[in-house]
Amino acid sequence: MKPKPTPNYLAGYPAELAEKIRLLIEQGRLGEMLLNKYPHAHDVRTDKVLYDYVVECKNRYMRNAGQLSRVVYDSKLHVLHNALGIHARSSRVQGVNLKTRREIRIAAVFKEMPLEFLRMIVVHELAHIKVSEHNKAFYQLCQHMEPDYHQLEFDLRAYLSYLDASGQPLWIAAASLTCSS
Repeated sequence: MKPKPTPNYLAGYPAELAEKIRLLIEQGRLGEMLLNKYPHAHDVRTDKVLYDYVVECKNRYMRNAGQLSRVVYDSKLHVLHNALGIHARSSRVQGVNLKTRREIRIAAVFKEMPLEFLRMIVVHELAHIKVSEHNKAFYQLCQHMEPDYHQLEFDLRAYLSYLDASGQPLWIAAASLTCSS
């Protein structure tokens, strides 16, 4: 059986930039650089807190967009769909009304990352509520909600490359660092 190829998280970037990240990983310097830039993991650990965080972000930038029925961390998402987040919409007829449910699933790997990375993926999935395609309007909306969107996406992709190569997460859940009495 042929081994599954490792994802190339930096495929859309210039080759010299991807090579620079690869060298930083080999030299063991990328992790340190990311930790200096993003020193702490966030506290958004449960699905309920995640839902509240996403709804707060949606209400701030997209008040007129429809309600979200569900927002959850999904431990199988990255493996099954090779995606970090999914925005799903389902419609059903209920009597004479058409009911639409919107759901956002975020890969569980985001539980132990900096808030900036979580915010980047949340903004990305929220933008899909208004714009389904990854086009200019989509990325303009992402940048409206998060001005550093493109830098955060690049840094996230660099971290995912690091994580894929080393298997060692940089941020550890704050809850796991405390001792229970």
